[in-house]
Amino acid sequence: MKKLGDRARILDAVRGFFASRGFLEVHTPLMVPSPGLDVHLDAFELAGGDRGSPRWLITSPEYQMKRLLADGWARIVEIVSCFRRDEVGDWHNPEFTMVEWYRRSADVEEVMRDTEQLVAAVGDGTLHVHGRAVDVLPPLDRLSVCEAFRRFAGWTEAQTLDAAATDEDSYFRVLVERVEPALARLERGTFLVDYPAPQASLARRKPGNPRVAERFELYVGGVELCNGFGELVDPVEQRARLDSDRQRRHALGLPVYPIDERFLDALSRVPASAGNALGFDRLVALASGAERVGDVMSMTADEV
Repeated sequence: MKKLGDRARILDAVRGFFASRGFLEVHTPLMVPSPGLDVHLDAFELAGGDRGSPRWLITSPEYQMKRLLADGWARIVEIVSCFRRDEVGDWHNPEFTMVEWYRRSADVEEVMRDTEQLVAAVGDGTLHVHGRAVDVLPPLDRLSVCEAFRRFAGWTEAQTLDAAATDEDSYFRVLVERVEPALARLERGTFLVDYPAPQASLARRKPGNPRVAERFELYVGGVELCNGFGELVDPVEQRARLDSDRQRRHALGLPVYPIDERFLDALSRVPASAGNALGFDRLVALASGAERVGDVMSMTADEV
């Protein structure tokens, strides 16, 4: 039987966690004029669109939530369905639930503290992956991408940064075959931080080290739970990165989505901020001891 009772209980706990910290729960549109340009994500297009204008289902509410930051909202959270093509597996479903939140005038460390405190509260200090208990009591360890590649694959910092910029196939092969399995063996949840800048299109470059960006992911027993940023709020640099992403998508034969001009316009009114997108279904699965996200969802794509 599916763990829907656990899901409902954890949903209440997540809402209570953010409410107790002064976050406002918001609801942004699911149909948008641009679903983002991440080379590794493909969106569902809606037939016909709105009055002839193309529309897509969101892959994340990020663009719209940052527009709320521009309007002055200081702490916002959304629990929302997101949609990504070709994501099927034990830890993937084309429609899934995201918990996404932002802190205006905050740094990335504040959002990382939110993350570890939330995960610890939901799991009572422990999450379970395939029957194995993983400690998530804060503070959790931080491990830079370059250090992880050095420790688990023997790569130098220069090799890692160069591959991330010029040889993504090699970079991702080592990440998947060497780094992530090593992270899965760790007894504690671990933040992977300081991603190579080319692997963080929406994150700002780290002050003092522009070859890396303020991006983090939390791994628990090998399961990636979230993807967070110190947000890039320079509209000129952001446009250049989006243009580059569009060119890469075109070269790879992928759908090329429009640039969201309202999002770019809003960035000029956003101060230094940070945010995170956390997979709610994965969190519920790990907190309840489920083997796959389908065990904590009412219906998966292949059950509809």
